[in-house]
Amino acid sequence: MATAAPAPSAYSRAAIVLHWAMALLILGNLAGGFWMASLFEVEDPAARDLGFRLVQLHKSTGLTILLLALARLALRLREGFPPLPEHMTGNERRLARLTHWGFYALMIGLPLSGWAMVSMSPLGLPTLWFGLFEWPHLPLATSKPGAEAAGGVHEALAFGAIALLLLHVAGALKHHFLDRDDVLARMIPALRARRP
Repeated sequence: MATAAPAPSAYSRAAIVLHWAMALLILGNLAGGFWMASLFEVEDPAARDLGFRLVQLHKSTGLTILLLALARLALRLREGFPPLPEHMTGNERRLARLTHWGFYALMIGLPLSGWAMVSMSPLGLPTLWFGLFEWPHLPLATSKPGAEAAGGVHEALAFGAIALLLLHVAGALKHHFLDRDDVLARMIPALRARRP
């Protein structure tokens, strides 16, 4: 009978690189999403032109996040999670796992809802992945109400992502400065060397 592989003691280099690359892309895309939306509220043609260019960048980055999230999920399923510190309570452990899986749901759900919104939009605007090629639309019927519903989901998930990011950062800082364990150092190995 095969036994389960033991949990890794730390994150792999690939997991660390994916974590930080995706963190930068997600933060940039959240900020860019709010910025581009504000540009369409003004009458200045230059601002609106910038907004349309930002939409293409936003869509390209979102689809890249989707692909990286799927790769990261496959890596996580293969490698597992490092064990949580022994001092954590049952509720803290549950919250940590819910936060991690919540991130995967958001990293996949946010781009998918945006892709659905664009695919159903009656405007029929193409998605040009970083200007290199046209990304296909999902096979969904064109529908203004459907596109608006997908847009509402997309916006709600964006606010959910911001809340989860704040919780995640607060948890990491708590582990490092209050609990003084190695949870944050697992994702920033240089911290381990500096800690007395």
